[in-house]
Amino acid sequence: MSLHRKLIRLWGGFGFALVGCALLGMSAPCDQILSNLSVLAAEEVEPPSLNLFARKRIKTSEEGEYQVVYEVLNWPARKTAAIVCDMWDNHHCPSAARRVNEMAPRMNNLLKALRKQGVLIIHCPSGTMKYYEGTSGRLLALQAPKVETAVPLQGWCKLDPTCEGPLPIDDSDGGCEDPGSKPAAVWTRQNDLIEIESGDAIGDNVEVIYLLKQRQIENVIIMGVHVNMCVLGRPFGIRQLVRQGFNVVLVRDMTDSMYNPARPPYVSHVRGTELVVEHIEKFWCPTITSGDILGGPAFRFAEDRRPHVAFLVSDDHYQADKLLPQFAQWLTEKYDCYTSVMHGLGKQYIHGIDELEAADCLVLYIRRLALPDFQLEKVKRYLSSGKPLVALRTASHAFALRGNTQPPAGHAQWPEFDHEVLGGNYRNHTAKPGTEIEVLPEAQAHPIVAGLPVKTWVSEGTLYLVSPLREDAQVLMLGRQGTISEPVTWVRQYQGGRIFYTSLGHPSDFQQPMFRQLLVNAIFWSINRPIPEPR
Repeated sequence: MSLHRKLIRLWGGFGFALVGCALLGMSAPCDQILSNLSVLAAEEVEPPSLNLFARKRIKTSEEGEYQVVYEVLNWPARKTAAIVCDMWDNHHCPSAARRVNEMAPRMNNLLKALRKQGVLIIHCPSGTMKYYEGTSGRLLALQAPKVETAVPLQGWCKLDPTCEGPLPIDDSDGGCEDPGSKPAAVWTRQNDLIEIESGDAIGDNVEVIYLLKQRQIENVIIMGVHVNMCVLGRPFGIRQLVRQGFNVVLVRDMTDSMYNPARPPYVSHVRGTELVVEHIEKFWCPTITSGDILGGPAFRFAEDRRPHVAFLVSDDHYQADKLLPQFAQWLTEKYDCYTSVMHGLGKQYIHGIDELEAADCLVLYIRRLALPDFQLEKVKRYLSSGKPLVALRTASHAFALRGNTQPPAGHAQWPEFDHEVLGGNYRNHTAKPGTEIEVLPEAQAHPIVAGLPVKTWVSEGTLYLVSPLREDAQVLMLGRQGTISEPVTWVRQYQGGRIFYTSLGHPSDFQQPMFRQLLVNAIFWSINRPIPEPR
């Protein structure tokens, strides 16, 4: 039975019971009838669930190589809790306090949304429980009975070399980049920008685990500071939660690190935080962003001025689903970009598509998708605003279903995308693989190809048949198979934005340094930044 029909039936039952009781002048029996109907409603109306677009890293070699993997988690809200770790009102490190204040409003909105869906909110400002004595939230945590756990509970969970590598940042100096800062417990309560509502719990230490067990919680969403210290090590932190068998995700844009960029590995503070997040994805649990619940792009600190390169990916035909997240990681590591991956996971729907709102450049590699109307509209809005696009291979038929196939209800195609935006004319591809690639002599001064290590190479992919191009397309590279010759790479403008397209993008292309450098050059050219040296 549909949820709509269930609600009609249940409310009909309520109405019938009320009328009957009124006519008969009955009181207590009617109270019981209504109570029973309430129970029926609770049982039959399906509780809300959370759809989380989670990122994790899977080890692929003994040399310590990891593959970025995305998956969708579906968690019942009533079986889920959100833990807020050490979002204090003050901190001995001014930079840490500033970042908490900057992040807190978004976190408060996230907690409001989770609370509304029925998620248990647990505030854990460690060491400040005296401030909350006698409050309902504090009593809620204290009344949870102690339980014996299969794995003994720990007060502080230190780094465990038997199941995780060393932290990727050096925080041995305490992690504060402010000169003259000295460690001191200057906090007294949770940050006032984060509201504590009726029904929320306020806890510290292992009592939080007791509360989770009492409420039969299976899933935990954790956020707060600091990710290399308390978020991992507290008695209610990630290490403890995972050891106790909870399903855990870290909200990676709702955290911060205690890291001083003057210490190894000598990266920016925001990159240092990312490195710890990646460590957690490798060894402990997946991560999500606040956008999974709130919509919109992930939160970024104002100090993070790296270019935002967003990848729109859904093509298992050429392994783009695996290759583009790896390329995004490489771009972050080598070229100091902030990257986000908006993923179709083989479906006619894109997870995380709101990242387009904040993207400086869109890298597109999808194949024959009819997106939901509102999602395709977001893509069109991005391009119409004059923002740049770097499009690969099957992007030439990104939004065009095959033949006369009709999109599902509520979905839409954009078959004109190739001609209108890319300036191409995709018809098919050659039957045989193996394409000779050449940078055109008249194009060798163009910034995208000028610094490539070689001007000719061979791609294992088939040659796309794309001519004739629009007149304003500037061809940079040609592909040849015998007597067949076709443009392979070109640039143009659309609505004032720079457009780059290449029909390259076969899985083997990503193994070639010249192809990876071609994409790097195209991305930086598209956002009008100097082309970086190969790294």
